[in-house]
Amino acid sequence: MMKKRKSDHIKICLNEDVEAGSTGFDEVRLEHKALPEVDFDKISMDIEFLGKRMEFPVIIEGITGGTKQAGKINRDLAKISQEFGIGFGVGSQRIAIEDEAMGSTYMVRDVAPDILLIANLGAIQLNYGYGLSECRDAVRMIDADALALHLNPLQEAIQPEGERNFSGLIKKVNDISSKLDKPVIAKEIGSGISRDIAAQLRVDAIDVGCSGGTSWSLVEGYRANKEKIGKIFAGWGIPTADCIRELSDINMPLIGSGGIRNGLDAAKAIALGATCVGMALPILKAYSANGTKGVRKFLNEFLTELKTAMFLTGSNAVGDLRGRVRR
Repeated sequence: MMKKRKSDHIKICLNEDVEAGSTGFDEVRLEHKALPEVDFDKISMDIEFLGKRMEFPVIIEGITGGTKQAGKINRDLAKISQEFGIGFGVGSQRIAIEDEAMGSTYMVRDVAPDILLIANLGAIQLNYGYGLSECRDAVRMIDADALALHLNPLQEAIQPEGERNFSGLIKKVNDISSKLDKPVIAKEIGSGISRDIAAQLRVDAIDVGCSGGTSWSLVEGYRANKEKIGKIFAGWGIPTADCIRELSDINMPLIGSGGIRNGLDAAKAIALGATCVGMALPILKAYSANGTKGVRKFLNEFLTELKTAMFLTGSNAVGDLRGRVRR
């Protein structure tokens, strides 16, 4: 059942219009410097995030796993991540925790020895029998540098097989974070994390995963033939720009994600307070259309756009972008 669900997710994301909501980036303007006092060719785009150095402030977010097709996607995208020096996350590893034979579809460390590699489990599973042992297994399985515990109440509410008991999860997420010997990321997948929830989390980073990108309400609505409710909640959540701005002073690294579609979006996210940005759907679409060549082309264009925005705001380094927003 889970294997078919994962295949359905990829098929729907590629064949249906599953983006909804507003990122809020259209309302954000960066400060333009007519005399930037920066040498374009000497701009540095590397960062350190969760103890790992990355050449660029970009993470290919968890997309898939658990099927033969998923295994190839993960290995191909991980190779590209190694080539570019960016981060990479796998999709939810629950299927591999429950069936060891599926573990190989997530294993990419041999082709990407140096990247920031992020394991992935649903936080909801902590209410359905999972605990520290399974979290350690997920990290160990792929030799990950960090674990993302994804938060997906909207998806679970609409998904036919949804698990909907989200009571007491903040304490359990914090407990895992305090005991796991790797950094823990609290990761939403399309609706954002409000300030009041963020303030209660004791994790190492937050992946905001806001409205404006892939809508899992739409995806699960298509899967369940419940398109009406899927569309009603398609834009549910916090716009990405608003969420990053609200969380910018919580003294925790932020991954800006949710509708990041070009390098200017990335620059705006970082200017508002994100440490780096994450993407999934545009990477999957580029891969589906033109394989690894398409992903390389997309990333090269994306990074050129980000570097151009840095140049025009007088930013020598990624951190210099912080706060360069017109008020």
